[in-house]
Amino acid sequence: MGTFSIWHWLVVLAIVVLVFGTKKLRNLGSDLGNAVKGFKEGMKGVDDEATPPPSSSFPANHKSQDRH
Repeated sequence: MGTFSIWHWLVVLAIVVLVFGTKKLRNLGSDLGNAVKGFKEGMKGVDDEATPPPSSSFPANHKSQDRH
């Protein structure tokens, strides 16, 4: 009862194809692929932004001007 045979999956696949049609399933597959691709590119961008550039805002001989 817990496992499904290949025949169960074939029947489910046939019902899905009849309900949605092959064109809509093809579009759904390409949309899902584009979403995964965009997610991977977005994650790659997050990794690039996580490493801060070296800061050279103050020279080594700069003295603080906090004198009162």
